[in-house]
Formats: sequence, structure tokens, C-alpha cells
Amino acid sequence: MSTGIVHIGVGGFHRAHQAMVVDDLRALGLADGWAICGVGVLPGDRRMRDVLRQQGFRYTLVLKHPDGRQSAREITSITDYLFAPDDPQAVIEAMASPQTRIVSLTITEGGYHVDRATGQFDATDARIVADLVPEAVPQTAFGLITEALRRRRERGVIPFTVLSCDNIQGNGEVCRRMLSAFATLKDPELGAWIGTAVCFPNSMVDRITPATTDADRTAIAARFGVDDAWPVVAEPFFQWVIEDDFPAGRPPFEAAGVQMVTDVEPYELMKLRLLNASHQGLCYFGRLCGYHFVHEAAQDPLIARLLRRYMDSEATPTLHPVPGVDLDRYKDTLIERFANPHVRDTIARLCADSSDRIPTWLLPVVRHQLATGGPVRLSAAIVASWARYTEGVDEKGEPIDVVDRLRDRVMAHATRQRDTPLAFLHQRDLFGDLASNARFTADYLWALDSLIRRGAQATLADL
Repeated sequence: MSTGIVHIGVGGFHRAHQAMVVDDLRALGLADGWAICGVGVLPGDRRMRDVLRQQGFRYTLVLKHPDGRQSAREITSITDYLFAPDDPQAVIEAMASPQTRIVSLTITEGGYHVDRATGQFDATDARIVADLVPEAVPQTAFGLITEALRRRRERGVIPFTVLSCDNIQGNGEVCRRMLSAFATLKDPELGAWIGTAVCFPNSMVDRITPATTDADRTAIAARFGVDDAWPVVAEPFFQWVIEDDFPAGRPPFEAAGVQMVTDVEPYELMKLRLLNASHQGLCYFGRLCGYHFVHEAAQDPLIARLLRRYMDSEATPTLHPVPGVDLDRYKDTLIERFANPHVRDTIARLCADSSDRIPTWLLPVVRHQLATGGPVRLSAAIVASWARYTEGVDEKGEPIDVVDRLRDRVMAHATRQRDTPLAFLHQRDLFGDLASNARFTADYLWALDSLIRRGAQATLADL
């Protein structure tokens, strides 16, 4: 296959999701011209480049079913991998090539540089600042994409479609605004052209994909006879919903189970506010209760009831009708997926990068409920559980490794909350004016006080 897609951010999720879809199309004889060229932009991506090259860009995908069954397959849809720090020009030219019709992204919520307080582009990141220097060699995803689009425009080549696959509401529109803002700072005319000439379809992605462990590698070698340095394990559930807006062409995604729609918003709100926000409801309470795996926490009746009550009473009222989806069955399925003991997803993975996740997934539910007079008690308790977790010490006095791009700052606010209970909410870029909302703070302060004085189990029982 020849390359038609350049994907930035080749992690486990991409390899269990988009790369699998293209591999499905290859098996059907429908992927000619749609192979994937992976791109790494961060220093830590070098190892992925090395492993994939050593394995001819092939790897094993193992699906772990709730009943203990496992199914393995080889994925061959990635046919090249470029490491931008070593050769940014090769990455730019790969995207500038007329063969490339889609540039897709899994760069995490923080990779879009959205200022949480204003919703505008945050140009203060050191790497962004460096990319904005005139004639600078790009080092960020936005810098590389902007230069590739500039070259395509200069050469009279139709722009590629930019397809965000990150867990952000309106991910395509957010990508359009942020990338256009970045490009405008480089070249106002180019930024305006990107904002109008380039398509950024919104999409919703879903598959629980825990980080690969050495135990996974050993088990796969023993069970399937495959020596794979970086396999991927995932749950069997898969969903991908995309707005059908690809002027430069696209693979026949629908032949591989992808839903092509005119409006993805109902699906993405369902997923972000039910699945993703529930993950946050599970992980901090779960860690404070002493659990380390997601299935352990999901099998705790108190946590399971908290999640289902949050979904029913607080999240569901904020959703639009979702065509073709039975919401009650979907919510049942979420609890079943979380409780799958064979996936062995870690609570630490769900707790990471919370300063990007809570404002994106949970706080929109809070604001909708406050505006409409709905309940926020459980959402406030989830925020309080994050604040308690971020103190960095569990209920047994053991240290918690808080992983967050704002780690030092959020931990500093958490350490002050025993004397100033609203200290954590005073981070306006994360919480806006919630610290001054009497209805929210009443529920929050009760939960935080209960967590500190009585612990997670007693708090869950009362909730």
C-alpha cells in the first residue's frame, strides 16, 4: 500500500483503533493508497520509531474479552514511521506530498494549547514560542502541519483533511481554531486560508486501551508464540463516529464499522460525559480506596452505584438525543466494560493529566446543571475526590505519584485546602468562577470534608 494518511501521535490507542480500521480495509482489498505513515514529535516517541522499524512496522493487537477469551491479530497498516526531532523536513514533505490526503492526530487534550480561562489559543508554551520564531524549523505538531499546508498551497496541491482523534468536544472545530490561530501568528494570510480552505471534521473515538506492560509481552509470547517488543492490548468494544467532510478523499471507513454522520455532537457528548467523566469518577475514589486496577474499583458496589447515579441524574440530562443508541443499555455496557478483569487497565492511567480531563469532560456537565437547576452533588464529589487525591498521599499515608502537566501547581493548591477548603477551586483557568457558586461549593465542601475526615468508603456510602 502507498501512504495516504500521516498520523501524528502513534500510541497504543491509535494502534488499537484507527490503524486497526485501515488494516480491516486492507484485508477487504479496500485500502490501496491509504497506508499510514506514523509521526512522533516528542522525545519519548523515539523508542516507538525504533521498535516499529525493527518489526517492519508490524505489531500484535490482542483483544481481551470479559469471559477470559483473547484474540490476536497482526496489524500491517502502518508502513513507515518518521521521528520529527531527527528529520522535520521529511515529516513536512510527507504531509506536503499529494499522496497524503488525511493528517490525523492523537496528541492528547493538552496538545491543542487551549487556554482554559479564555478558550483561545495559548501561545506561551516554550515549544510553540520557538516554532513562532521567523524561519524556525518546526518542532511541534502545529508547526509541522502549518508548514506542510503552506507548501501545498504554494505548490497548488489541494489541502489535506485534518482529522482529530482526541477526546475533546468538537475536536475538529477546536483543532481548526487553534491551528488557525497558530498559523496566523506565523503568517496572517496563511492562517486565514487554513481557517477557511482546510476541513477539520469532528469525530468521536472509543476503545479502552491500557498501556502495554512487560507482563503483556510475556503473556503474548507464551500464548501466541509472538515475540513482539510493543504489542497493544485492548477491550473488544470499538466505536468511531466521524463527520463525513473529506474533500481530498477518504478510505471507505464505513466498510470497517465506522459510523459516517453529518453531526457527531450527540455521540461525542454521550461518550465524553458518560464514559470519560465516569472514568474520572472511578479513578480518584478508587485510588483512595486502595484499588490499583480499574476493574477492582468498578466491581466495588459503592463505586458502581456512584457512577450509574452520576450518569442517570447529572450527565444524561445534558445530552442530546443520540440516533440509534439505547442510552440505558449504553450505560449498562459502560459499567460492564470498566469491570472487565482481563483488560487490567490501571487507575493510574485514568488519573493522569487530570487538569486537561476534568475541565473537558466533567465541568461542562456541572455548568449545564447549574444553569438549568439540576443536581451537581455527585459531580462536585468527583471534583473533591480529585482535590483529595492531588494531595499526593493516600489514606494509609502512602505516596501517590500525581502525573499532570500542572503537577506542581495543582499539588500546591491541594496542600492548602486543609486550612483553606476552597483553595483547589481557586485555579480559575481550570474551574472558572465555580469557587463563587454557592450551590456547587456547598456540595464540594461537604464531600471534601468527608473525604479528609472519614475517608473514601464512608463518603461513597453517604453519596
